[in-house]
Amino acid sequence: MTELGPVAWPPAPIRTERLVVRGSEARDRAAFIELFASPEVGTFIGGPRPRDELERAVPEVPGRRPGLFVIDLDGAMIGMITLDRRDAERPGHVRPDAGEAELGYMFLPEAWGCGYAAEACAAALDWFADALPGEPVVLCTRTADDRAMRLAAKLGFTEVERFEEYGAEQWFGVWSSVTPSD
Repeated sequence: MTELGPVAWPPAPIRTERLVVRGSEARDRAAFIELFASPEVGTFIGGPRPRDELERAVPEVPGRRPGLFVIDLDGAMIGMITLDRRDAERPGHVRPDAGEAELGYMFLPEAWGCGYAAEACAAALDWFADALPGEPVVLCTRTADDRAMRLAAKLGFTEVERFEEYGAEQWFGVWSSVTPSD
């Protein structure tokens, strides 16, 4: 995993109570297109992309790269999680040299409100803590996104700062697998 460190990719599938967190496969292509074309999902990522553009642009095996996990429920993709290095040019960092791992996620609207994001993100964070012990993970979300704010708290992210980006107030938090000593 070049971007995140010396980690073999893709890792073995991670099984949770209800989900499989795994690398991308060709069978996920239609769900990737649906995810990026969804008006509901697009509300949080700058708008949906045109379906015909996605049909032309999405490769046969979409998302096949280090740091991208597919969330699988009963054999079908319902969302994705990314762990990527945060761009040093963006506001919000917890390291002097920037480059922190940043958690991102998107789920199909029919999967919202079922606890899948919390279950899958917790599994990905556990994997990350084992793969890169002690390294912090950051998360940035709009303060107006109540669901994302609740998920960040549930996962154990703590607020570092708030700032304006993309025309909205952003909440920026950090998660660490390291327990502070007394």
